[in-house]
Amino acid sequence: MSAAADLGMPGDSLLRRISDVLLARRGFYLLLLLVPPLLWLGVVYLGSLFALLAESLFSIDDFSGVVVREPTLATFRQLLQPANLDVIIRTVTIAATVTILAVIVAFPIAYYAARYARGRTKAAFYLLIMMPLWSSYLVKVYAWKLLLAKEGAIGWTFDAVGLRPLLDAVLAIPVIGGPSLSTSYIGMVLVFLYLWIPFMVLPVQAALERVPGNLIEASGDLGASPRQTFRRVILPLALPGIVAGAIFTFSLTLGDYIVPEIVGPSSLILGQVVYIQQGTAGNVPLAAAFSVVPIVIMGLLLAIAKRMGAFDAL
Repeated sequence: MSAAADLGMPGDSLLRRISDVLLARRGFYLLLLLVPPLLWLGVVYLGSLFALLAESLFSIDDFSGVVVREPTLATFRQLLQPANLDVIIRTVTIAATVTILAVIVAFPIAYYAARYARGRTKAAFYLLIMMPLWSSYLVKVYAWKLLLAKEGAIGWTFDAVGLRPLLDAVLAIPVIGGPSLSTSYIGMVLVFLYLWIPFMVLPVQAALERVPGNLIEASGDLGASPRQTFRRVILPLALPGIVAGAIFTFSLTLGDYIVPEIVGPSSLILGQVVYIQQGTAGNVPLAAAFSVVPIVIMGLLLAIAKRMGAFDAL
């Protein structure tokens, strides 16, 4: 061995001293580990978010198009205009519809997985639920646009089984209908439902896993019908999981702008308005004001969800 190795390198000695200090002061060591993620969260994420929200307190000059950097609530008052208020109501309605349908579709699937699926069947369940999340978001949306088109697979299937009049009658319904499924609110809701259903199934399934089987048996032994057992035992205990899934599906629908750009009618929703005002129109203050709306809505929903114990099912 060399003399340098016998005596120990100065760098090794310094590293050893630093290691001794960190081991002796574990709080300081923990702080060093947390600094990088906290900087990322605090500066990059929250910093950019607050910078955007600060823009909502400014206004834009109608003649020059220049942002007037003087605090004002005039931009928020624009949200109360009929056209802007209509966008907010439309977006919340679509998000609520998707969430309700997701609960209806996801609950039976989650209940079967929690109560009956075992072994390979349960592994297959998780695989089938998670598999759609592995493919490209845009590929899935464009695939659905082709399926929902007037000459697409869904329309062809209705023709093949002689149910085209039924599809035409559904598309003739005011507001939600349209020339085809791909240009209607029905099609938009179907695409959203497909995209977000895993985010509803998994929390509900996790909540149902926690429901003790002996409670269900005891309910039956006490004379409760299956409907009463579901309403008074299963549903209340699964409610935190439902609320947790609703947080995901509602918030994801509320902020999405890609699906409405590809599938659905020409009417705008919140995400599209923010994109247009930020990019095409250059009205950053109004875009920021629109961005505050989903933040406020989700803040209220999260407060309600916390009181209902929804975070226990995450």
